[in-house]
Amino acid sequence: MTRVIVHAGFHKTGTSSLQDFLHQNKMLLAPYLDYYGKKDFLDAGAQARMYAQRPFYWRLRKFRKAFRNFLKSIPDAETIVISRETFTGGMPGHRRFDGRLLTSYQKPARKLLPVIADELRYRFGQDVDITYFFTLREKESWIKSVYGHLLRSIRLKDSFDEFRQRFPNLLGPTEEAQKLAQFLAPIPVSMSYLEDWANQPEGPAGAILDLLDVPDSIRLSLTPSPQSNVGQPKNLRDAFLSLNKQNSSKHDLKHAKEELIKKA
Repeated sequence: MTRVIVHAGFHKTGTSSLQDFLHQNKMLLAPYLDYYGKKDFLDAGAQARMYAQRPFYWRLRKFRKAFRNFLKSIPDAETIVISRETFTGGMPGHRRFDGRLLTSYQKPARKLLPVIADELRYRFGQDVDITYFFTLREKESWIKSVYGHLLRSIRLKDSFDEFRQRFPNLLGPTEEAQKLAQFLAPIPVSMSYLEDWANQPEGPAGAILDLLDVPDSIRLSLTPSPQSNVGQPKNLRDAFLSLNKQNSSKHDLKHAKEELIKKA
C-alpha cells in the first residue's frame, strides 16, 4: 500500500525551507520517501493558484488534468511526499479576477484538496494511505510576513496598518488548518508550527521526518538547509512601499526592487 503525505500549505510558514531541505537531501532520504516539490509539478501548482484567483469549474478541471499527468509521470513507491503551498489556493492579499481580495484559503482548498485525494486514489488505488500536512505560524507574525512578501512581489501601496485593516476577520494558519481538518475527515491531518522548528537544522521538514520515523542515524547525516525566502528588514520594506507608490512601469518597478535586494 502506498503512503502519501501532501504538504499543502500555508504560504509564509517555512514552506520554502522545507522544500529546499527535502530536495537537497533527496538521495539520502530515498530509502524512506520519494520527494516531489514545486519544480516537479509546475503546471499543477500554477493551475491551483490560478483556480484560487479565477474559481471557474473549468479551471478546477485544468488543475485535475495537470495533477493527474504529474502522477502518471512518477514511479510507484512505498512512501511519497509532495509539497506545494498553492494546493490550498492563493496567498491572502492577492486579488481575484473580479478585484476582490483573497482573505482565506477555505473556499479554494475545499475544492482543490478533494481533487488531490481523488487523483491519488485513481493513481495508487482506493486503499492509498493519505495524510494532509500543514505548516503553521503564529497569526500576527504570519500576516506581517505576508505583507512583506506582497510589498516585494506586487504593487502594494498600503501601510501595514492599512493592510491589516483589510482583514478584520482574518483566520490565521492554525484556524485555517483546523477548519480544513474537520472538512477533510476521515483523511488524517497533521500540523506543525514553524516556531517549533526554526532553530533546528532540519527546519520544518523535521516534522515530516518525524511522521515517517526516519531514524536518527540518517537524520544526523542530512545536510542542513539555510532558511529560504526570508522576509526583508524594515528599511527595505519601506523602500519597496515607496517604489510601489511611484508611477513607474511594471518592468521598471521589478528592476528597481531587484537592485535593492542585490544591494541589501
